[in-house]
Amino acid sequence: MNKIVDARGKLCPMPIIMTKKALKEITEGVIETLIDSEISKENLEKMARETGLSFETTEENGVYHVKIKKDNKSEEKAEIKNKKTVIVIASDQMGDGSEDLGKILMKGFIYTLTEMEDVPSTILFYNSGAKITVEGSESVEDLKILAERGTEILTCGTCLNYYGIQDKLAIGEVSNMYTIIERQTEATKVIRP
Repeated sequence: MNKIVDARGKLCPMPIIMTKKALKEITEGVIETLIDSEISKENLEKMARETGLSFETTEENGVYHVKIKKDNKSEEKAEIKNKKTVIVIASDQMGDGSEDLGKILMKGFIYTLTEMEDVPSTILFYNSGAKITVEGSESVEDLKILAERGTEILTCGTCLNYYGIQDKLAIGEVSNMYTIIERQTEATKVIRP
């Protein structure tokens, strides 16, 4: 069965939600999602990869056509990741009180993660925490070390856009609310510094 999902003009995370719902409704076939946002296109492609589904993307007159194929063997192909600890960083500073001290503490927190024997499986950055993953941040090099050791670094695309820093992402990938919630609900432990 083939189905078209028209998610043009829909804000994150609606294109992902609409596509996942359509995928649940079929056992085999192709779901073609129409979107007009590059971030949504990237998020759909990422979702397909993570769930072991093959996909093809084309662009026509500013509209992306993401065709995701589902078959009986798709679930067998899905990569099972060991999701353990997820760290949620919702601010560019740690704790309340002095802003300068809070930024020093956050930088120290991220550096200390690089020194731990077991690194977190994912670090989620949103709200002003998104500022930590962009060019000029003092923590980018530490985050690169964590990424090299296997930590998934995800930054909220809506937050990057809000602060006008979407073109300055220096580490990790742009994420969306659906993935932010998914990573937290699938984690065995969530830490919020």
